[in-house]
Amino acid sequence: MTTKVRTRFAPSPTGFLHIGGARTTLYNWLYARRHGGAFVLRIEDTDEVRSTEDSVTAILRSIEWLGLNWDEGPVDEKTDKGPHSPYYQMQRVAIYRKHLDQLIKEGKAYRCYCTKEELDEMRRLAQLEKRPPRYDGRCRALTDAQRAALEAQGKKFSIRFKMPQDGVTIVDDVIRGKVHFENNLQQDLVIWKTTDGPTYNFCCVIDDHLMEITHVTRGDEHLSNTPSQVQIYYALGWTPPVFAHLSMILGPDGSKLSKRHGATSVLEYRDQGYLPHTMRNYLALLGWSNSESQQLFTDADLISQFDLAGCQKSPATFDTVKLQWMNGEYIRQTPVAELIELAKPFLEKAGLLGLPGPDLKQVVALEHEKFKLLSEIPTLIEFFYKPVEFTPKADKVLQAPGAKDVLLGLVEALKDFAPFEDKALETRIRKFCEEKGLKPGQVFHPIRTAVSGRTEGPTLFLMLEIMGRDMVLARLKGAAERLK
Repeated sequence: MTTKVRTRFAPSPTGFLHIGGARTTLYNWLYARRHGGAFVLRIEDTDEVRSTEDSVTAILRSIEWLGLNWDEGPVDEKTDKGPHSPYYQMQRVAIYRKHLDQLIKEGKAYRCYCTKEELDEMRRLAQLEKRPPRYDGRCRALTDAQRAALEAQGKKFSIRFKMPQDGVTIVDDVIRGKVHFENNLQQDLVIWKTTDGPTYNFCCVIDDHLMEITHVTRGDEHLSNTPSQVQIYYALGWTPPVFAHLSMILGPDGSKLSKRHGATSVLEYRDQGYLPHTMRNYLALLGWSNSESQQLFTDADLISQFDLAGCQKSPATFDTVKLQWMNGEYIRQTPVAELIELAKPFLEKAGLLGLPGPDLKQVVALEHEKFKLLSEIPTLIEFFYKPVEFTPKADKVLQAPGAKDVLLGLVEALKDFAPFEDKALETRIRKFCEEKGLKPGQVFHPIRTAVSGRTEGPTLFLMLEIMGRDMVLARLKGAAERLK
């Protein structure tokens, strides 16, 4: 096997890429990049019933959006790149069959004729007797004559791998240390289905070896399968890779992360307005940290510092509040022109692109410090480009005694005023307050609500400057006309 680090992410295309899978992808990508190795993407589509092309597309688009480029693997739903092609398991069946035949020939695998009903009964009895539910090995020692008789009856068979019946299988895990599994508690794993297709546990061993994968980093739900996979390596005369099983991700309430905690797929976070870099940074901290407990990382920081030894055994908690805070931090660091480009899908959906009005860069810059999500940008700036819609709070402000007179008085005060710039406007409007014997709040609040329809928003006088004289005067008049 190669000495160059080679990692892989091998999703099953039975749905979207979820947070756990995204973290696994990121950790494999970071480890490969840190060590100058290769990151491989492989599609494990052995579940013929649930695997779909739409899921493959969603997974590829999710990883692309996260910015995690792969060196080998699928280019699209039909083609792939790399020296170990194909990277779709169902296109590699002939390879698996060759190794299956080897195991059968060497007496390391056998035909199992047990029906689903028989297997269900085994599980039921095990539960009644408070034993681990496992296959009891009844087909393990069938004679050739017994097998022939069963097949003469039309019995279908799967192929099971013969696990050792005594001793211990040790999984040397980077995160968890040496994990011991008693072999007599493991079952003979099905490696070939009755439908004449390979199973995940068999394929992944062969693929990881032939693709020269050095490090298998995956979720801890795979740990229980690992002793069987390690024994398959040994049976084929191969050395297992380095294993690292990542901790579970929990929701804020301490239960396993699920849809009830909010979005779970990567594309949902994209559609909510999170930045790819935010997701990379946040996912990196879901189960890993450096010695300084740093929170914000550049990609270069993550690549140079990430280490599997720094991953924790205990579950990580997914905190949407922290994720949104982090996204706001990165939005504030993003130059305005780049931010507008990133927000274009949201601006387009809101119908704000191409409308007459103030310069978009000026408007976005005005509210730059407030954005936490790209999806919030249209909501916070749309009143610059669309007719004013008054909130109930804004209506209440405008109903205050004297508000109409204030608005009409401001029209007169500002219609020929120059320069129409924030500092000069502030001076003039404060003077207007003095002339009318009004407190600043009695004037500032009606102005804001009249021009924006809202009681909160950007810096008032800079907002007026960016809107421009014509828009401000028209809106002051329009708001006054609504009042009795």
